[in-house]
Order: sequence, then C-alpha cells, then structure tokens
Amino acid sequence: MRILAIDHGDARIGLAVSDKGGMIARPLQILKHTAKKEDAEKIARIALENNVEKIVIGLPLDDEGKIGHQANKVKRWAEALKEATTIPIEFWDESFTSEQAETLKRKRGDRRGRNDAQPNRARHTARLSDAQP
Repeated sequence: MRILAIDHGDARIGLAVSDKGGMIARPLQILKHTAKKEDAEKIARIALENNVEKIVIGLPLDDEGKIGHQANKVKRWAEALKEATTIPIEFWDESFTSEQAETLKRKRGDRRGRNDAQPNRARHTARLSDAQP
C-alpha cells in the first residue's frame, strides 16, 4: 500500500511517499502553503498521480500527548483535504520526529543548520517509516 505522509507547517507542507509495499519512504516535495482549499486540491492531485492508497498527516501533539493549538490548526486544514479526496486519511503523532531527524542528520555527518529543509525531509521519512504496521 503506497502512503503519502504530510507534515503541515504554517509556511510549508512537506510530503513523503512510500514504495508500493509501504515499507520504504522517500521525500517527495515541499509545498509553499497558500490557502486550505488550494493546498488540499494540489495534494489530492499529487496523491492520485502517485497512486496513493492512504494519507498520513503528522499531528503535533503537546508534551502531554494532547491536542493543542497547532494540532487543532492541522486538523482544521485536514478537513479541506478530506473534502478534496476520497483517499483514507489518518493522523500520526509527530511529537518526536524532529528529534529523530536531527539524530539521522548527525549519524550522516550532515552539519547544516537546524532550520534548513533537510530536517523536514528526514522527519517525513521517519514518520512514514514509523507508520508501518
């Protein structure tokens, strides 16, 4: 089952896609956020083009594992995506994926700053890999 992982931020939306077996993930692209409906339609189109069977959206829970302000923003945005596609959508706790991405970068010897696009790509890959059964 091919899965599309989404990391929704205030300025950018990161996308990663799995292989057909749903076991290996790769970064797909980073979109600049425009508007809910426009973003949703673009992502629905990308999902169809990549033969995606499930969409996993990272949900930034707070330190106690509860839905806070940022997670509520993501859930409201996800409603637009639900209207734009019939592909099943699930949420995934992304609380520790930034730390996983930084660890992966250190292991690779990557010395770029914390705010570059590479942590986002690594985070999407980590999230998609963790979402597998």
